[in-house]
Amino acid sequence: MNQEALKSIPKAEVLIEALPYMRNYTGKYFVIKYGGQAMVSPELMESVILDMILLKYIGVKPVLIHGGGKEVNQVMNKLGKEALFVNGLRVTDDETMEIVEMVLNGKINQHIVSLFNQHGGRSVGFSGRDGQILQARRMEPQVVNGNPEDKVDLGRVGEIIQVNPELINTVSDNGYIPVISSIASGINGESLNINADHAAGEVAVSLKAEKLIVLTDVEGIYRVTDNEQQFISSVSRGEIRAMIMNGEISGGMIPKVESCLMGLDGGVKRTHIVDGRVPHSLILEIFTDAGIGTMVTQ
Repeated sequence: MNQEALKSIPKAEVLIEALPYMRNYTGKYFVIKYGGQAMVSPELMESVILDMILLKYIGVKPVLIHGGGKEVNQVMNKLGKEALFVNGLRVTDDETMEIVEMVLNGKINQHIVSLFNQHGGRSVGFSGRDGQILQARRMEPQVVNGNPEDKVDLGRVGEIIQVNPELINTVSDNGYIPVISSIASGINGESLNINADHAAGEVAVSLKAEKLIVLTDVEGIYRVTDNEQQFISSVSRGEIRAMIMNGEISGGMIPKVESCLMGLDGGVKRTHIVDGRVPHSLILEIFTDAGIGTMVTQ
């Protein structure tokens, strides 16, 4: 056998390893929450896009949910408007909501769709308001500093009350990859800003998804032992709750694990928090025995 053929054997072995996963996942929905560094770096964006196109080609039904907090902050800074957050949620007045819609729908969503098209995929972009995919009510004022008397009205920030998956099903069944921004319709028809992690969890439940994968900027979940961080490849619901209570999980990681728990509660079979900084992290998680990231289990 020539040397070139020998060099190709590991590639063949990878495909053989992936074969049972391909067989099991054909026709199943995978909901991917897209954000963080994976959405800022052009190289990582291309990696995620190519991974999802491959999933579509082999019969998986990927759905991408995105936010765009960093880009919204950048535009707000240019306009001289300060970004305010309470308990990790953006305070969203009417002017901020206009900026959020402009960035998420007018810039990010269309850019992602364009990348799919450039790389041979077929994609359709939506706001969560289109077809009333995401319906929400305004979130109650948030308690700050643990004082029930100290509350902040978040403005046009919503919590999802209903997901209508019909439009997603139609688009996916016709060979397209849905790309959905985390903006919902309020009870009075107004736009509401939704945490993209929570939106992904609710969409995954509505689609009875096989997997929910949350891309983030860290390797996964860590446990602190003797002042050292220990990576956890698998963690249970009960462990998650304890880690939030003792502060091991905090800040922006909280909505990510909440999204996973939401998915599990609604019947999603597997939920994962995956490092979006790793090229082709989706393929490594889905189609290799070792996987990467942290799987959140029952």
